[in-house]
Formats: sequence, C-alpha cells, structure tokens
Amino acid sequence: MSLPLKILFPGQLVFGNGTFPALAEELIRRRPARVLICSISPLSGITDDLKGRLSDAGISVETDTSIVAEPSFSDFHALMDRVRDFDPEAVVGIGGGSVLDVAKLVAAQLGNSQRLEEYVGIGLLKQRSRLLVCVPTTSGTGSEVSPNAILVDEADGQKKGIISPFLVPDIVYVDPMLTHSVPPAITAATGIDALTHCLEAYTNKFALPFIDNFALEGMRRISAHIIDAVMDGTNVIAREEVSLGSLYGGFCLGPVNTAGVHALSYPLGSLYHLSHGLSNALLLPWVMEYNIPASPKRHADVAVALGCTPGRDDMETAMAGVERIRSINSACGIPSRLSDVGVKVDSLPGMARDAMKVQRLLKNNPREITEADALNIFKQAL
Repeated sequence: MSLPLKILFPGQLVFGNGTFPALAEELIRRRPARVLICSISPLSGITDDLKGRLSDAGISVETDTSIVAEPSFSDFHALMDRVRDFDPEAVVGIGGGSVLDVAKLVAAQLGNSQRLEEYVGIGLLKQRSRLLVCVPTTSGTGSEVSPNAILVDEADGQKKGIISPFLVPDIVYVDPMLTHSVPPAITAATGIDALTHCLEAYTNKFALPFIDNFALEGMRRISAHIIDAVMDGTNVIAREEVSLGSLYGGFCLGPVNTAGVHALSYPLGSLYHLSHGLSNALLLPWVMEYNIPASPKRHADVAVALGCTPGRDDMETAMAGVERIRSINSACGIPSRLSDVGVKVDSLPGMARDAMKVQRLLKNNPREITEADALNIFKQAL
C-alpha cells in the first residue's frame, strides 16, 4: 500500500430492517435535555413518533422541515437563526442527503465560534460539541457515514464542500424499510449516485485496497438489485441490498472520495437544478468511457462487479461495463442524454469552465480532465 489509510467510522452504526424504533431508546438512555430533529414534511409520521417518545421521557424536542431541495448557504443560516436559542444538545437528521448534510453542519455550528464561511473546504472545521445522529431515508448519498457536506453558495452559484472528521456522526441508523416509500425516479437517481461513489472510489487515482473491498461489494449489490428496487419499492430484499451498497459507498467517500463524474455533474445542478443523483447518472457512462484508456484493468474489474462476463482483454471487458451502466440507467427510467433533460448546447462551455473549479475531485480522476476535455464529454453526452 503506497498511501496511508485513514477512515473514520461512526461511533455506533445500526443496520437492518425495522431497527429505526430503537433510536428513541438510545437517545433516552443518553438523556440530552434538548433534541433538534431535521427532516422533511412527508416523513412526519416517523418523526412525530420519535418526538412523542422523547417528549414522554421529559426531553424537549423541536423539528425543522425547512430543507426541501439542495441546501444553500442562506438556507443553513436561516435554520441556525431559528434553532440557536433552542440550543439543542443533540441533532438528529432524518431524510435524504440534503437533510443529513445540513443536520451535520448544524451540529457542528452550535457552540462553535467559527463561521461557516471559515470552514468551507477540507479540514478547516475545528470542532463539534453536539451529539450527531443520522438516519438516511434514501439509498444514495452515503452522507450518514461520510465526513462531507455540500452547500450551494449563492454568491457564485457553485456547490461548495465542507469536509471534516467532525462531520462523521456519532450514531447512525440505516433501516432499509424507511426507503420503501421513496418514488421510483428518486430510487433510481440515488441508487446510481451510490453506485458512482463506489465506482469512482475503485477507479480513483488514490484508490486504497481496504476501500476497494467496500467499493466492489457496493457495486455488486447495487447493480444486481437497483432495477428491482425501482420496479417495486416494497421489494424487501432489493431495498436492503441497495441500502447496504449505498452504505458501502458512503465509506468510500472519506478516505478516497469521488472524481470526474461528480465534478462534471456539479454544473448541471447549479445551472439546470437537476438532482445530484440524476446528474451523476447522466454523465457516468460518458466519463467512464473517457477514463478507460488510463486504467483499463480497474474498469474491467468494475465491469465484472456490475455483472459482465470478461471479454478477450481488459479493454473489451471495461467497455462492456459502460454498456451495462447504460442498460441499468435505461431500465430504471433514467434519460440517456443531457438534451433529454433540457440542457442546451450554448451552456456547455460555461459548464466546462465551472467544472474546472472542482479541483478537489478532479485531482482524483484516473485521467486528467482539462476544460477542453470536459467540454467534449458534455458534447458527447448531449
């Protein structure tokens, strides 16, 4: 191993169908005086039950459901203004990646003299003094076990990352049953996002053998079960397998992280307000095809993990992996072209320029992506 390995797991991780109700008992045992629950209105059934059980135990609880899309700096500051006087001792995030990212940042900001703008970037956050609990209700972002949080900066329209070990939660409950009500389109987009986390970690310039295990197993599980999860959201086995694959993808995000697919997807979210998962799904086969010449063996391994039969050589096998991704996308109802979701050709140069600003991810890509390369990839994908 040529690079040192540093991975930060949550202090406590609980995975399994039907495990979520035990969270109330865990929190009551820890006895925080005040708990903030960050969630979304459609999840009021489970959040109200948790709130009721905590309240019955004498714990003061407030709920915030203000995060309804990919969060911005102003969304975060507005939420902090509402909860600062309540001053919770524990923050519980229940929802998709956007909700979890904001819950992580709220827990870090409470009692912290640093301003958000001071710790945007890698390793700049100095502390977190509040208990942090994350409960994902989608299978995709891996935020529940990652040191990452993403916000949109309205000043330039760019997505900005906050990466810190202090953003890894203390307690994580992954209950696949909470994903059963997620609509097919969101199931598809978030599932391919999780698969992309695994794929980009395995083909990463800074890939690590320990993380390779999570990456390969995550790809195997998601690729084998995502279509079933999309077709039938109540398929218990499919939901559990995709949830576990997503969790493995989350473990990839700290030590290794993502690369070109994610970097190029950011402008799609900023300019066209496409969901993060959909943006990645649209670009994944095109960036894979671009990267294969730089790492054919790794991409051949990816293809086999995706269920492809090995070909005559690594290049042939790797290209079969690209077609496998395209077939999964199609079966899940994901569009095949950027133009299918309204992307215009005259916006591509600006998107290529914006993608170059995401050097924290581009530096991980197995093949260098210049602005001209990014523009060409966008043109091919259009």
